[in-house]
Amino acid sequence: MSALPNVRAGVLDTLRRQHIELPSWAFGNSGTRFKVFAQPGVPRDPWEKIADAAHVHRLTGVAPTVALHIPWDRVDDYAALSEHARDLGVGIGAINANVFQDDDYRLGSVANPDPAVRRKAIDHLLECVDVMDATGSRDLKLWFADGTNYPGQDDLRARQDRLAEALSEVYDRLGPDQRMLLEYKLFEPAFYATDVPDWGTAYAHCLELGERAVVCVDTGHHAAHTNIEFIVSVLLRAGKLGAFDFNSRFYADDDLMVGAADPFQLFRIMYEVVRGGGLDAGAGVAFMLDQCHNIEPKIAGQIRSVMNVQEATAKALLVDGDELAAAQRDGDVLAANAALMDAFNTDVRPLLAGLREVMGLDPDPMAAHARSGYLEKVAAERVGGTQAGWGA
Repeated sequence: MSALPNVRAGVLDTLRRQHIELPSWAFGNSGTRFKVFAQPGVPRDPWEKIADAAHVHRLTGVAPTVALHIPWDRVDDYAALSEHARDLGVGIGAINANVFQDDDYRLGSVANPDPAVRRKAIDHLLECVDVMDATGSRDLKLWFADGTNYPGQDDLRARQDRLAEALSEVYDRLGPDQRMLLEYKLFEPAFYATDVPDWGTAYAHCLELGERAVVCVDTGHHAAHTNIEFIVSVLLRAGKLGAFDFNSRFYADDDLMVGAADPFQLFRIMYEVVRGGGLDAGAGVAFMLDQCHNIEPKIAGQIRSVMNVQEATAKALLVDGDELAAAQRDGDVLAANAALMDAFNTDVRPLLAGLREVMGLDPDPMAAHARSGYLEKVAAERVGGTQAGWGA
């Protein structure tokens, strides 16, 4: 470790064991409702998506799992797909359900007033648990586009009852080592009332379900200027923070690279994670990316995102806890703030570069990717067929 800067004990070990899960869909074509720009070398199936994710892990050393999205990543043999991932040095992470891209879900999925539509949606969620069983995945991640656009369109309380009934049936199907991650979103595509619009609603449902139901915080799913780190601290305190979906927003759910819009916010969030024990071994908090790369190269965008999370984490770990606590006890407002700002203003790139060298990695993953020739290789190989994407 002599090549690394002198930092407090435990910081390097924590950074070394940090895991950041990659989303399979980030490697496919995605974009906005206006246009999706195709790129050379985009994967055509889940097998190629996993290959790209494995390439990111080889360069960063901290992205050992890939989240799947069903039906975008539906295959005939999930055990074979899982073995393919293991052969490439990664594993299958969270299984994400999709109950928002079917014509039947125009008025909602599990909260739809039509019982036949609700049954269809629940059956899909149960299918996702089957996929978890086949791949060895721990987490089922649920996000619902359900909601209403107009006052009076539907009974708000009845929709909550339908949602609770669906969640309960799926929760009861989970195995003893499996979890349900319930994500929330302020608005879109429902504009009057979204059925799971905020962390409080998600928390209330998870509390009713049981200890293996936990909240997923998507950093792009809040109103402007929301104090997300406060939400993180409350959920950690309650033992109900299960995961993050990391991305950045300027205006709404922009799905940009994490840390791009407000790196100080990401630092503040990670400080509360550190302070609340969310990085401790066995804490169970999953750190996942959820982004769409429309104009930036997809693999490079994922590498940069991983690095952004690493840098925010390193800065959070460098906060002098004793200094901060003393200032807080003394009521020294400026000194307490300075303790945080000193850590945030630290250039941690040499620290992380040195750590990568110790791990046998190139100190600069972005440069290593550019030199690797991987993108040119897959662009030449992936000719013909249909590029993967969510079809916007």
